[in-house]
Amino acid sequence: MGRLQMLLIILHFANQSRASNTGPNTSWGGQTMPVFRPQETVTLVKPRFSAEARQELITHCDAGCLWRETHPTLEDLKEDLAYETVYLNGTRTLTRVDISGVDSPLSQPQAPRRAARRRRKRQIFGMDGRFDIRGKHFPLSFPFSTTVKISTGCTGILVSDRHVLTAAHCIHDGKDYVKGVKKLKVGFLTENLKMQPPKRAKPSPKLLIRWSRVKRTQVPRGWIRSQNELSMDYDYALLELKRPHGKAYMELTVMPPPAQVAGNRIHFTGFDSDRPGQLVYRFCPIINETPHLIYQHCDAQPGSSGSGVYAKLWLPDKHHWERKIVGIFSGHQWVDLNGVQQDYNVAVRITPLKYAQICYWIKGNYRDCHSN
Repeated sequence: MGRLQMLLIILHFANQSRASNTGPNTSWGGQTMPVFRPQETVTLVKPRFSAEARQELITHCDAGCLWRETHPTLEDLKEDLAYETVYLNGTRTLTRVDISGVDSPLSQPQAPRRAARRRRKRQIFGMDGRFDIRGKHFPLSFPFSTTVKISTGCTGILVSDRHVLTAAHCIHDGKDYVKGVKKLKVGFLTENLKMQPPKRAKPSPKLLIRWSRVKRTQVPRGWIRSQNELSMDYDYALLELKRPHGKAYMELTVMPPPAQVAGNRIHFTGFDSDRPGQLVYRFCPIINETPHLIYQHCDAQPGSSGSGVYAKLWLPDKHHWERKIVGIFSGHQWVDLNGVQQDYNVAVRITPLKYAQICYWIKGNYRDCHSN
């Protein structure tokens, strides 16, 4: 590991606050807290589980796409936030919801600031700015230890004592659930005591992945409804494990305006497929945003989809900065505006409504997610 890489990782740990197991953060930065209430649950036919797993999502968006994102009707929001649940035995349900207290969109889409050069290797912008997290201690220490591998080939992040947040396209292709979802597993990096090198040896200690079965998978209908025109806006899913994992997890919060994010930077760690068996960390500034998406140039490769995107936020009640999940890394998008084609990597941002939905999935009671 080079000196620069080591310095960046040390800075990443500076002023580190450990994860507290108190559930999702309920600070809203002055935004109205919405109420998310499930209304009716109906049984659907079992999925075919016929879709091919996709580790890389690439979409296109133009002015019309951005207009639709910023002008949803209340009925559209209810349809998008309805959700499907798939259980361990392969059964599936649809839950319709009601919402109230919905605020206006967080922001309006911005015009491109500059044209990006096309590149041969997608999701890498210029010099590769990713860092391998090596050794025995760093990968097994917070916040890197909150990163997990999804058996369909993506990444996820721990958000409770038994829940994992990931990208919806790792679970569902917009038409059907992928083949591996019926026996979906989550992988935790752990020390392999049988393969440790001699004490004086230079190679890093070997780590292995311990797999845990998923009990329940939940995907918003906003993702499934977009099958005719694939959109990243609802590209997230929650996995519930059969048993608690016993590890520290990272808390969710609503994505605030970039001015409230330390350094205007986001961070995420994933299992990029071009570096098999390796945790890969990166950080970069926020470039643009819409009510649903965070646009940035964080270097990424297939396999990193579903990584938890986090930022350092100031918590007035605790009087310190803390890392919180503000989004889920989705993939790559070409944006066409005014004849200019922009090139971005994209994360789904945690909005108040998405927070209310995910919080309900975790807690099972909307009142626990609607407190002051």
